[in-house]
Parts: sequence; C-alpha cells; structure tokens
Amino acid sequence: MSITDRRTSGAQVEDETIEFKAGARLREALGERGHVNVTSFNRTALITGEVPNEADRAAAEQAVSRIENIRATVNELAVAGNTSLTSRSNDLILTSKVKAAYFEAKDLQFNAIKVVAERGTVFLMGRVTEREAVRATELARGFSGVTKVVRVFEVITEAELARIQPPASK
Repeated sequence: MSITDRRTSGAQVEDETIEFKAGARLREALGERGHVNVTSFNRTALITGEVPNEADRAAAEQAVSRIENIRATVNELAVAGNTSLTSRSNDLILTSKVKAAYFEAKDLQFNAIKVVAERGTVFLMGRVTEREAVRATELARGFSGVTKVVRVFEVITEAELARIQPPASK
C-alpha cells in the first residue's frame, strides 16, 4: 500500500516518527491526565481525545507542535472527562465503517484518506482533490452515530493527482 500512498516515502516515515514522539511528549506533559491521540498525515499532526482542563489542552498542543518536521498542528482536543470504553468501541466501529465505504467506492482511492473517530466526530486526513474531499465527506456523514465530520485535508489539483498517481497496471 505504501507504493500507492500519495505521500513520499520520507513523509510516511516522518508521520510514523511524529506519532511515536508525540506519545512520549504527551506522557511527559500530561502524565495520566486525559485520553489523547495524535494522528499524523503528511506532517500535519491531528490531536484528538479529551483532557480535564484548558491548561492541559494547551500543554498538549505545545508538546506536539515542538516535534521536529511538523508542518501544522490541528488541536481538536475536548475539555471533558475521558470517554467510556463503549464510546471508544463505537468510534472504532465508525472508523471501520467509513474505511469500508471508501474501499467499496469506485471513485475514491481508499488508502489516500486516514479516518479517525472520536466522540462520534469523524476526522478525515489526506492529500485529495476537491472532488474526492466532497465525496469522502458525503460518505462519512451517511453513517448513523456520526455527529460531525471534520476535514483536515491537503487539497491538491486533479493535475497534481495525475502526476503523483502510479500508472495503471495493464
């Protein structure tokens, strides 16, 4: 799948490194306070989850934003109590349903979009055209339990997509 990924191989490795480092930095900054996840795509770090107060929300963003090679940080942390196991399970199911819909869609490259669900909100990340962004959002909104869809896309032109797309096999 990495061969059809729209990120460079270097960006893919950087994203994994960012996520790994973010976990360590968040443990240092917050300890056990809160439930925080970081998802990186093309060096944009999406911070999701819950923290008990605004100071912890700011501390989490600061800890993540100082990681080298991050291009942008999107802080979607909620100031709230930690979600229940049931809520997290429902989010995993939502994530799976949305990913499956992308896999089945003939007009989307399913691995071009990362899907993260938190508290019924579906976050979408990736390098996509405006057409793909609209279609992906439309599909995600169609599932029961989705309260909101947040797009954290890097929108590219159709011409750029044609340049980075591997040639179709015959």
